[in-house]
Amino acid sequence: MLHSNNRAFNYGDALFETLKIADSKIYFLEDHYFRLMASMRMLRMEIPLNFTMEFFESELQKTAEQNNLENARVRFTVFRKDGGLYNPTSNQIAYLIVATPLTILVKETYVVDIFKDYYLNSDILSTLKTTNKITNVLASIYASENGFDNCILVNERKQVVEAINGNIFTVKGNTIKTPSISEGCIKGITRKKIIEIVSKSEVYTIEETEISPFDLQKADEIFITNVIVGIQPVTQYKKANFGTKVSSSLALALSKLI
Repeated sequence: MLHSNNRAFNYGDALFETLKIADSKIYFLEDHYFRLMASMRMLRMEIPLNFTMEFFESELQKTAEQNNLENARVRFTVFRKDGGLYNPTSNQIAYLIVATPLTILVKETYVVDIFKDYYLNSDILSTLKTTNKITNVLASIYASENGFDNCILVNERKQVVEAINGNIFTVKGNTIKTPSISEGCIKGITRKKIIEIVSKSEVYTIEETEISPFDLQKADEIFITNVIVGIQPVTQYKKANFGTKVSSSLALALSKLI
């Protein structure tokens, strides 16, 4: 399926989007498309003229249909075509789409810890969904070996960035906080939607700011967001236990938005 000279394999010269299809509908298609286009431009990939949002949608739907899936988790990976060493011979792209059955499980008990072995960089490249995810892989292994459901990744300044598989939010009183993009977190689609929802709230305020590991222990609630699960509440971090009232209400608001 992929040549040994594939640049995604050899150099991580690739981007990906993970999308959710439910009842044959692609969630937040426009947001995914424009994030992918912006990321491709940043990595100087040549965007074909026919690569419109309608083309993107049709390719995703076609792949799900070929796999007989009305509910699917779809991964769209785009990479520079074969050729060259570090310096590519072309900026033209190819892509691979994989559709698998959609399984969603929001756990009632969800325990996390900080992954301290390696850091994410607080730079603009860290905000892109590239296939360079070795820190996430090692954090996943650490979580599995130690019985955690997830790990929280930090940057070189030891500030909270995100979870292994999504963005992170804290709730303290009427203030909801999430790491700012300048901390190095992924520009998550669900993160964006939660910020939009809270910005319109008359009860809560939203802050994109620095969050320290110590701040996590003082929070009333912590939750993780991604496009597949939506919102996953965290129930325990170290000796601190958390409620789920706010995250549950936001999950309801998110479902209505969808």
